[in-house]
Amino acid sequence: MELKIGVIGTGAIGQDHIRRFTNKVKGAKVVAVTDINAERAVQIAQEVGATFVETGEELIRLPEVDAVVVTSWDPTHEGYVLEAIKNNKYVFCEKPLAVEAEGCKRIMNAEVELGKKLVQVGFMRRYDRGYLELKEMVDSGKLGEVLMLHCAHRNVSSGENYDTPMAIVNTAVHEIDVLRWLLNEDYVAVQVIMPKQTSNTHDKLHDPQILILETESGIHIDVEIFVNCKYGYDIKCEVVCENGAVSLSNPSYSSIRSAGNDFTGIPMDWEQRFEGAYERELQLWVDSVKVDELNGPTAWDGYVASVTTTAGTVARETGKRVEIKYDECPDLYKVNLIKL
Repeated sequence: MELKIGVIGTGAIGQDHIRRFTNKVKGAKVVAVTDINAERAVQIAQEVGATFVETGEELIRLPEVDAVVVTSWDPTHEGYVLEAIKNNKYVFCEKPLAVEAEGCKRIMNAEVELGKKLVQVGFMRRYDRGYLELKEMVDSGKLGEVLMLHCAHRNVSSGENYDTPMAIVNTAVHEIDVLRWLLNEDYVAVQVIMPKQTSNTHDKLHDPQILILETESGIHIDVEIFVNCKYGYDIKCEVVCENGAVSLSNPSYSSIRSAGNDFTGIPMDWEQRFEGAYERELQLWVDSVKVDELNGPTAWDGYVASVTTTAGTVARETGKRVEIKYDECPDLYKVNLIKL
């Protein structure tokens, strides 16, 4: 059976996903697309043999659309996801699930009322080979109890529209989700340190920033967010345990020797670094929809990420350690907690 997919949003990530569904992912076909930029969406629809639809709501209601992918402007996510649930259709939503935790709760309430999980959130790092290997080592217990994590999220550069709050809400949110999954623990507190600024930033962005998270068992995590590092897209994660440490390494399949140097390349953007993770994520989502059983990041995970980034924002603005408190997890999502 070929899963027929409708894509809402044909910006950069939307186009990438359409390409993946068309060329990489097996058993799926994009049959409908929509975007506020109708001219662009029409062209993309023609390129992949899909139908252009005027609105996201209309696309969701199309009988030929089996499942929906939401890659539109962040503030529109909640409405489209709720509409998909209303129409009893599976929906893959890129982060954030909603711009505020209350929006995530409305989505969870809709799923709970339906009695079925239809939503998966696009936290692709859980599907990255490096993080999967880290989790395998942590879960094995071979290195003893985890004590600390040292992480970094470095981008080559950021545009003028990237401001101080985005460092946590749009960038560190990936670490917030994947490290919770890696450790199988929730967070209890957060702090933010604002180091000396780089000269490569602008008036609306304090760069870098350091996010400090504390988990239920007392593990401390520091995450450096440096979005104008200039030299490459560099994702770091070192898990320090009682009897050793395990770290990510940048995926590189060759080394270069030249002019007295021996070096390996560094990815220059997130697409290059996590291409394999995106492909695996979408393939497994398609496979799970076909058997009517989602097993990826849930609406609850989207809610937890939202609460945590909000607490991080307060910590940055106040300069204080902020406690993180979540609502009680609905029973619908508790089965997934063991897969964190």
